[in-house]
Amino acid sequence: MTEKNAELADFLRRARSQCDATRAGLPADGRVRRVPGLRREEVAFLAGVSTDYYARLEQGRRIVPSPSVVDAVGRALGLDEAGRAHLADLLGLSSTSPRPRTRPVQRVRPGLYQLLAALADVPVLVLGRRADVLAQNRLGRALFTDFERFPAAHRNYARWMLLDDDARTLFVDWEEQARVAVQSLRLEAGNDPADRATAELIAELRGSSPDFGRWWDEHRVNQRTHGSKRLRHRVVGDLTVEYETLALPGDAHTTLYAYSAEPGSPSQRALSLLASWSLADPVSAPRPRSH
Repeated sequence: MTEKNAELADFLRRARSQCDATRAGLPADGRVRRVPGLRREEVAFLAGVSTDYYARLEQGRRIVPSPSVVDAVGRALGLDEAGRAHLADLLGLSSTSPRPRTRPVQRVRPGLYQLLAALADVPVLVLGRRADVLAQNRLGRALFTDFERFPAAHRNYARWMLLDDDARTLFVDWEEQARVAVQSLRLEAGNDPADRATAELIAELRGSSPDFGRWWDEHRVNQRTHGSKRLRHRVVGDLTVEYETLALPGDAHTTLYAYSAEPGSPSQRALSLLASWSLADPVSAPRPRSH
């Protein structure tokens, strides 16, 4: 079995084990469930395929199902949009051409740096492949950390979240945030399994963080599009920020994360105070990425 087929088998088995049989609408058959989740034949029934076909799919056999079958299996397993995208990636349905193992270095165009500087009251991060931090504005540095202080190879959001003690201190719900970072990396790794830099990052995190290995082996995926973060900031205290993501047309695999607080809330006042404080902090000034 190839590595990718093994990943597919692992993902399907774990997704099946996490299904709630009572919510799936299956009639009771009187049999005792020795393990949690659905049986293979139940997933096959819900997806409208034969038990043998699904079994071979879950065993990582060389099968290329149609998009309709993939969609049916995704529904049977209760997968969300990210889970279905990950399943398609593992089945090789997302790309028709092989990708090189070494990707070109991602760069931020000057106009985007100007935009970051103009958004003085909004913390912004720009993330690239595998959550590499490509740029951040002044308030983004002040809210989270100055990623420019790290070596270029270490400017990665997931790496910072898992390995930096400052991140553990900053996030009130660090475990939840770190788990989501791992799940997002899982999703990207499935989309581009041949990327050498992603593989090296995964190997480093697995070797340095027991939490990473445990969450990675759960084989859950997550696509961060919006959400909230609860912070205990060393300068302004507790605050909650909401984030929205914006994909940048023309810059593949580059996403802008913008953070804000509820108008009139203590969190917004804390964010405004942090913005004023950052003006006196030269480290927070935006600057082009160095290599």
